[in-house]
Amino acid sequence: MQINAYICSLKTISYRKMKKKLYFSVLLAAAVLTVRAGGIMTNTNYHIAFDRMFARGATFDIDAAFSNPAGLAWGHEGWQLSLNFQKPWQNRDIETTFPLLQPMYGSATYKFEGKASAPIVPAIFASYKKDRLAVSTMIGIVGSGGFVKYDEGVPMFNVMVASMLNSMGVTPDQYQLSSQMKGKQYIYGGQLNVAYKVTDFLSAAVGVRANYYDGYYRGHVIANQHPALGDLVSLQLDVDQRAWGFTPIISVDFHQGPWTVAARYEWRTKINTTNSTNMLEASMGQGLQQAIIAADPVKGAATLQAIAQTLGAKTAPYQDGAETRYDMPALLTFAVGYEFTPRLRGALEYHFFDDKNAKMGNDRQDELTHGTHEFLAGLEYDINDKVTLSCGGQRTDYGLSDTYQTNTSFACDSYSLGLGAAINLTEKMRLNVSYFCSLYSDHTVESSNYLGTGVAGTDVYSRTNHVIGVGIDYKF
Repeated sequence: MQINAYICSLKTISYRKMKKKLYFSVLLAAAVLTVRAGGIMTNTNYHIAFDRMFARGATFDIDAAFSNPAGLAWGHEGWQLSLNFQKPWQNRDIETTFPLLQPMYGSATYKFEGKASAPIVPAIFASYKKDRLAVSTMIGIVGSGGFVKYDEGVPMFNVMVASMLNSMGVTPDQYQLSSQMKGKQYIYGGQLNVAYKVTDFLSAAVGVRANYYDGYYRGHVIANQHPALGDLVSLQLDVDQRAWGFTPIISVDFHQGPWTVAARYEWRTKINTTNSTNMLEASMGQGLQQAIIAADPVKGAATLQAIAQTLGAKTAPYQDGAETRYDMPALLTFAVGYEFTPRLRGALEYHFFDDKNAKMGNDRQDELTHGTHEFLAGLEYDINDKVTLSCGGQRTDYGLSDTYQTNTSFACDSYSLGLGAAINLTEKMRLNVSYFCSLYSDHTVESSNYLGTGVAGTDVYSRTNHVIGVGIDYKF
């Protein structure tokens, strides 16, 4: 079909409807290209002992450098060092049901698969204790951590562009849609603690962690190769973001007989990233612009001018030098450990992440119903002097709402299960091995006006997660 036929079809569309479609589809698509390669901002699994037991907030072992710094006042006299390596695999999928997907994918329901991965993730722990004083440090990936990639893009962009073009009589079979989204998000942290045994039953610690945010976002949605109009729509983004933040930390530990009770508090970490923008484009093809002008020269020119002005405003957050907040929330933990026998130990633990008071881009923290609650439990048993077996579980409740979830940044509540072993290779060297997985609850968001199209649609968000780990602890 030639361009004249499309000009005729454009004349049947009211100026108001066309203006609404263009603004909502093209401009909003350009405005929300924020991809998180991770979930809500904080990690807790650094040491392999966590992966195999979870509830480590009452430990005196080397991993206490993160989970219970005050507890190291009861730990090994002298130096300790620990090297840990984890390998995670994760999927982040969006299954969308929407009528316009039928001509695009052959079905009104289509799963957009997000492959999230990370290379081997290391963490280093070290401590030194003499009498009542202990100094410790930890270096690892303390927030987010990994890459995510959608080879076919995500529905919020694909549907928007296709819906806009469809309203003009340009159907999906008349052009090619190329779409991809990917991102990286790491927060590297280095922590230093000083602990002191105040009495024979009570210790306290103070510390600080330096956090470095390093992320990028790459994506495009291009509708092109139309036989009459040529290229139709091009949305492209390539942005790097970096920033520093600092976290004060305090902790206390009460230990008497078989009981240990510990608490830790981390202040909110302000992370304000600055864009280094390599590419930022949100444009319409010349052929489509000419068709809009031809349909109504006066209103068409006004529409294109308004689009250009709004594009400037909507893309401003992604301009070079613009800033975006990715705060790490304040964290409060409580843990109780009990030694049932010299060989059997257990612990219960609670974490509260104050996500609603940690700034996110576009103030998305306001959409959460509450901060994150985590409940953890773990057991470990010494089979003999050489081998310790352990297992644990964790429940995570993020306080999610339908309005918090977006195609480019979503979370799912979960249960996690872990198990593993610690093997004493020598009197000084211990090998830790572990496996854990997270069982996520799908989150379904139904809309009677999906992405402003006026048509009902549904997104089902789902995730999977598996991690294996190995580490070496050494006591000097």
